[in-house]
Amino acid sequence: MSMNLLNIARTGVLASQSQLAVTSNNIANANTQGYHRQVAEQSSLESQRTGSEFYGAGTYISDVKRIYNDYAARELRIGQTTVSEAETTFTKMSELDQLFSQIGKAVPQGLNDLFAGLNSLSDLPDDLGIRGTVLGAAGQLASSLNQMQSHLDGQMKQTNDQIAGITDRINEISKELGHINQELMKFQGEDPQLLDKQDALIQELSQYAEVNVIPLESGAKSVMLGGAVMLVSAEVSSSIGTTTGDPYPDQSRVLATIGTHSQVIDGSKLGGQIGALFEFRDETLVKAQQELGQLSLGVADAFNQAQKEGFDLYGEVGKDIFKDINDPTMSVGRVAGFAANTGTAALRVNIDDAGLLSGDSYELTYTAPATYELKDTLTGNITPLTLNGSQLDGAGGFTIHIDSGALADGDTFEIRPASGAAAGIGVVMTDPKGIAAAAPKITADTANSGNTEIEMVSIDNRAAAGFPLTGSELTFEINTAANTFEVFDSTGASLGAPAAFVPPSISAYGFTFDVTSTAAATDRFTFDLSFAPGDNTNSVAMSKLSEAKLMNSGTSTLADVYEGTKLSVGGKTKAAEVAVGSAQAVYSQAYTRVQSESGVNIDEEAANLLRFQQAYQASARIMTTASDIFDTLFSSTR
Repeated sequence: MSMNLLNIARTGVLASQSQLAVTSNNIANANTQGYHRQVAEQSSLESQRTGSEFYGAGTYISDVKRIYNDYAARELRIGQTTVSEAETTFTKMSELDQLFSQIGKAVPQGLNDLFAGLNSLSDLPDDLGIRGTVLGAAGQLASSLNQMQSHLDGQMKQTNDQIAGITDRINEISKELGHINQELMKFQGEDPQLLDKQDALIQELSQYAEVNVIPLESGAKSVMLGGAVMLVSAEVSSSIGTTTGDPYPDQSRVLATIGTHSQVIDGSKLGGQIGALFEFRDETLVKAQQELGQLSLGVADAFNQAQKEGFDLYGEVGKDIFKDINDPTMSVGRVAGFAANTGTAALRVNIDDAGLLSGDSYELTYTAPATYELKDTLTGNITPLTLNGSQLDGAGGFTIHIDSGALADGDTFEIRPASGAAAGIGVVMTDPKGIAAAAPKITADTANSGNTEIEMVSIDNRAAAGFPLTGSELTFEINTAANTFEVFDSTGASLGAPAAFVPPSISAYGFTFDVTSTAAATDRFTFDLSFAPGDNTNSVAMSKLSEAKLMNSGTSTLADVYEGTKLSVGGKTKAAEVAVGSAQAVYSQAYTRVQSESGVNIDEEAANLLRFQQAYQASARIMTTASDIFDTLFSSTR
């Protein structure tokens, strides 16, 4: 019996020792991130039959279990993905919001300064000092737009770098998970330490993208990103990286590679940090860049057009203050073809009316034999275009030119009419006398059809015979059906038979003007091209551009375009802040649930430690008792 007691006591000591070891390990790892509590399951040894009775033979540790709830872990991963995505969006939106609120405040200030200068010029139109101030304000506005675009380009580069950094870390995790799966397959997934490390890596991975985990019978786990990329399949690891954008190279894409096979995936659909970065870049940052470009085009177009309506101090038709809106440096990136295109066409986008632009991007698709469709990527609206020669007409505010080559069936191009404008805008006027503060008097006859418009091109010779001045005005009767014109003096007498002209220009009596028409008509315009250095008519008109609804098809002022972008960014930033709070609350609930099941409770483990210590001591006491009985037995036989 004493021998049985000794054996039973030995099993009790060993079992208690194991329980103490597991409990101690739990306590030691109470603050270890990703550690799951372990429990030693204790069972009785098979009973032994002695005579007609069965006697217990002791105990043993049947299993050391890792406390793990797959459902709770899945909810924690989802919560982690959501909160990481929300926090990343909020961080990026906050940076952009600060950019528009702090550095970007120079743009509306520049507009205000320019209009203030024009107001001063209206008081003293021949003052060279004030004229110099106006040009300086125009230059400062252009510089502010250039600087703002430079910062937005910096945001683009930073976002691309962040995406690349995340893909690098995902690849590291992919390799580690593959190695862990290899080890787990050797032991059928029974190593708690490896399982903890595996779960910690998967949990980290869920920060970067949405993760789907597929347990395998071998003990390993396959891992998918965003439901589209098999990152780890058993011991086989794939990789992801970045490649140049299509059609715009500066908007990098995600490339998944398995062996020799590579596939481009939609980064915005991956979720987590990487999904938030793609969505911020493609939906918000690019939009902000386009709207800043839209403002730049609007400023340049409005003031250059206003210049053409007046006379400078030399008595000439005003020249451009800002770079022409279709200058090559103002039109970089307006059109880009997709890599899958098979045609050879080289396209160019020409801005016809900046006021009709919306700041949106478009997708041009060609379907053979002659279908051209322009889709607004924001609204989804599709506009059919008409090919006239090598020019595609029908878009709002711009035309698309096929400079060379030909389109093939299915060819697609992305059109960004405002691209490059904010980076390219600049002041080209250097002479303050060139500001056209004065204005000619061109009066349309009240009986005109409204189909014909004219625009001054140049004063060729003020000394020419019949040059129209006050009291000796000239009236041009223009027939746009026959492309002829007839001139009448101030008394209404004809100065000659109708003469032909080659559209759009008419040159006569020392000046040249352009004619545009929407339908054939015969309309009359009276010219008084008198000039006085003290005339402020055109400078007053230019100063009123501050209140004119020039943009977004006549619904916004120049300042409204910038404020609209700023308010949109501010609204998205606030929404992102609210989303962070909600996501953190959901994550906290999931984390609390995991901790309640798998986390280490120090108080509970301390109580277990005391309980197993007492069990150990009791089993040791049994061993002492068995030894005493054995000694007594031997003593009695002496």
